Amino acid sequence: MEPSLVALEQSFSGASEDFPALLRRKGLLSPAATVNPTARAPDSRERSWKPTEATTILAFKFSGGVLVAGDRRAISGNTVVYDRADKVLEIDRHSIMAIAGVPATAWEMARVLEHSFQYFRRTQLQEMSVDGKVRALSKLLRDNFGFVMQGVGMVVPIFATYDFNSKSGPRLYFYDAMGAQFEVADYAATGSGSPAVRGILYYENNWGAKRLQKLSEDEAVTIALRALDTAAESDTATGGVDRSGKIYPLIKVVSRKGITTLPERKIAAVFKQTVA
Repeated sequence: MEPSLVALEQSFSGASEDFPALLRRKGLLSPAATVNPTARAPDSRERSWKPTEATTILAFKFSGGVLVAGDRRAISGNTVVYDRADKVLEIDRHSIMAIAGVPATAWEMARVLEHSFQYFRRTQLQEMSVDGKVRALSKLLRDNFGFVMQGVGMVVPIFATYDFNSKSGPRLYFYDAMGAQFEVADYAATGSGSPAVRGILYYENNWGAKRLQKLSEDEAVTIALRALDTAAESDTATGGVDRSGKIYPLIKVVSRKGITTLPERKIAAVFKQTVA
């Protein structure tokens, strides 16, 4: 065992602090996630660099498949970095990965997934199974957890796909930062605006005029726009619908036929008729 690891093990044995705290004390982990309520606020010269982050995303099953939507805002701390970010990424002909977190990391994960699925399809002459796709994304998140522990690179995605080998058809999953995947029956939302989004989707699914899985495409778009617009009212990191800039969320649909990107003019028309 290396001397540094021996010293680390000896210093930790019998200690009451947790392991991440020990790593920070030894200078082996970034203090970005450490909160000291008694510390003074740093001035502008001492503030650490903050990575660009993308929020908020949602997905739910409706009569035509799975609708996946994301607002367009990307932030760094309290600064709006970009207002046309793409958070809903096509991985293959029937799979979508929506991202909440650091776009640089998430986009690289999406590229790795895309190449992995293509390689499997061309070498095995068949599509990768849904379970294989889900676990492939889980492994990428697990491999990235070292950066998450350092306070950078966190990604919390949603994965939607269509399963031709199952009667259920559309499949929908959300993940945590460590790579654990959870399949949902109706809807999922992640990102800083997700609490408001989940509240709206829960209400509509239980007490709305129709359950989410009974909605038509236009009705599903209406619910997605209302959810993101409501989240933007209480969460500054969520862009919602930019009325002055005429910037609308990106919405895609996964179905048996493949992936459909809804044109902005249609989203704008639905917004004006049923939301604005």
